[in-house]
Amino acid sequence: MQLKEVGKINVTGEEMFIQINKEYIKALQGLEDFSHIDVIWWFDKCDNNESRNIVEVNKPYKNAPQKMGIFATRSPERPNPIALSITEITYIDYENGRIYITYIDAMNNSSILDIKPYTPSVDRVENPNVPKWCDHWPLSYEESGDFDWENEFLF
Repeated sequence: MQLKEVGKINVTGEEMFIQINKEYIKALQGLEDFSHIDVIWWFDKCDNNESRNIVEVNKPYKNAPQKMGIFATRSPERPNPIALSITEITYIDYENGRIYITYIDAMNNSSILDIKPYTPSVDRVENPNVPKWCDHWPLSYEESGDFDWENEFLF
């Protein structure tokens, strides 16, 4: 299996954008009418043998159970440090291959593996079930920006 980086996250102060590699700029065609994208990126800071072998963690969230399997968390430490983030597009610079975004929980220079348009027909679940310990979390991406996430984590 071989993964190809299609771009990098660029975080410069308040400005955030995805810089697409030159050979993939044409792949941006038609993206302008979508408001949001799913960004698949690499947690490069956790790409080591120790992090890749973690399968269970101690209570990462204040209200969570004492132990959790890694697949029940959004931890960067996992067998394959792949991340998925939904973000809002503010502007696309097709000439320079940049997708300007509102926010992404990636670090500067994180590798982008893929980008997909967010489409409610396949990406949205109307009535999802979540555990009691996180049922007070926001119900949408839009509400998450005003939520006190720092009060939820133990790290």
